[in-house]
Amino acid sequence: MLSLTLCGNPAPAQQLNDHDIEITCLAQNIYWEARNQSVLGQYAVAYVTVNRVNDTRFPNTICEVVQQGPKRKSWKFPFNLVPIKNRCHFSWFCDGLSDEWPDYDTTAINLAYDIAYDVIYHEKQFDVTLGATHYHADYVQPDWAETKEKTVEIDDHIFYKWN
Repeated sequence: MLSLTLCGNPAPAQQLNDHDIEITCLAQNIYWEARNQSVLGQYAVAYVTVNRVNDTRFPNTICEVVQQGPKRKSWKFPFNLVPIKNRCHFSWFCDGLSDEWPDYDTTAINLAYDIAYDVIYHEKQFDVTLGATHYHADYVQPDWAETKEKTVEIDDHIFYKWN
């Protein structure tokens, strides 16, 4: 049996294939980035993640996209690289808080997995972000937004694609 750590979380102690790992990374991103959004908003985060995988300017796998950002040597384990706090592309991955699935939120976790599975295995769905590779909350104005084309607003997120 294989026990893997995915995006900082232990996976179930079972044999996992590449698709299982990618679904788990995508489910984690959906959950931590958008669990308080509507189902449509959660699909939007999933599509941004997948759109990045399909864009040559980003890494080639979902897990690499989710974990993207600068890294440094661990002070505790110098041969390990760890993300630099608050510098990751997806903030939850390096905010310094636990990334463990909370026991009390199984409904939201299961929904994140369902959406991840649906987006990965049902490619004929409509991308609700219209090709977006970036987004931010509507209460912030990042500098990079000026260099992107706004595609859609869903819940309290604004989505963008490259010009």
